Amino acid sequence: MDYEQILKDIKPTEKEQQDIDAMSDRIVNYLTETCKKEGIDAKISVVGSVAKHTALKGKSDIDVFMAFSLDVDLDTLKEKGLYLAHKCSDAFDGNASQHFASHPYLTTDIDGYEVDLVPCYEIEDGSQLKSAVDRTILHTRYVKANLTDEGCDEVLLLKKFMDMTGTYGSEFKVGGFAGYLCELLIIKYGSFEETLNAACMWQYGHVIDLEGYATSSQFDDPLIVIDPTDKNRNVAAALRLNKCCEFIQSARNYLASDNKKDYFYPLDKSLDKEDILDELRKRGSDFIAIKFDIPEMPLDTLHPQLKMTASSLAEKVNNEEFNVFSSSYSSNEIDSAVILLEMASSKLNDIKINKGPKIFLNKACNNFTNKYGPENCHVMDDFLVHAQKREFSDAVKFIESIFTDKNIRKIKVGKNLRNTIINSYKFISVDDLASDEFYLQFLDDFLNPGQYIVR
Repeated sequence: MDYEQILKDIKPTEKEQQDIDAMSDRIVNYLTETCKKEGIDAKISVVGSVAKHTALKGKSDIDVFMAFSLDVDLDTLKEKGLYLAHKCSDAFDGNASQHFASHPYLTTDIDGYEVDLVPCYEIEDGSQLKSAVDRTILHTRYVKANLTDEGCDEVLLLKKFMDMTGTYGSEFKVGGFAGYLCELLIIKYGSFEETLNAACMWQYGHVIDLEGYATSSQFDDPLIVIDPTDKNRNVAAALRLNKCCEFIQSARNYLASDNKKDYFYPLDKSLDKEDILDELRKRGSDFIAIKFDIPEMPLDTLHPQLKMTASSLAEKVNNEEFNVFSSSYSSNEIDSAVILLEMASSKLNDIKINKGPKIFLNKACNNFTNKYGPENCHVMDDFLVHAQKREFSDAVKFIESIFTDKNIRKIKVGKNLRNTIINSYKFISVDDLASDEFYLQFLDDFLNPGQYIVR
């Protein structure tokens, strides 16, 4: 396939690249001069996809690292790093906010560019690592030394393909392929299409070890890509099994498709509220949608807590013998989140079986009949059982009992979400949920989970 037109659409223009490089140089020069003037021993460099020329058009965020000597203590690194970051942001009239990874860093908006200003340690190999971000300079150096200009284009194709099939991005919300992982795949396989051909044959635990470190036995992950700069790290550690499998199937679908171009562009689909609601009704399921407020918190903290809460609630509802067919969650990442349970059954009869001991255990059976009365017990297979009235025959009533101060600990709930759920949750109909454009998209994704991996 001829990818020329696709590359024109996804690759930064020459002007865009020049502007990015010019802004990067201005920031680096400013920080370098500031370090000289103030006697701060730090080396300034641009890292990440901008430095490697593997950034997609319109996604040219600039990552600037301030590398301190290994003999600098962590408190000094934080203090001087943030001082430099704030001083730089102010000098360029930036709009700054502080974030935290392994230690604090600054994100600032400068002339329309999102710029991360990150203090780190200057290391030569992974054995000197003092914080997770220290590897980033090594990653940039490795990719630039091993990826040709043509290879950069192949990375762009791979990134865009993954983006449009929902498998790009290592943040928890996605659980997909990191940019650095994409670059290593192209270094390994040579091209976008060869990467797809290879992926079609991957088995669980497939190993890529570019430098031959032979350390893959340390890991048990769907895909194991040994970091060329750190033999004890799997670059694909954040890749969840379902996203790895979605990429494999996307690759198979693409290679067999007559509409390959479509895989590089968003789905041509307009969302109609009534059509989506009709599809939901046709399933014949009961839908329980629970909407609640979210506190202000980092997204990489919010999404793991939402996932844990939604999964634990679905498991608890199932354990009460209600039948959860499918469950999911979503958040607009501003002020609200939703947990959606699709129920095969949300109503039960009033009686449930309380299973006791096996009939051959004399003492245990005597204790059981003494507790419930022999006249109220009977034999089911080889167990002694007792029929008792259910506490809850309605799933909604059961969930209401869970979302209280007394019972919330019966599920695993995100610690930052506990109080907001108890104080703000409400059951909302799917009709009302579909009235919100953001959650309408969520419902469409819920109904059509495979729509992104095939065209």
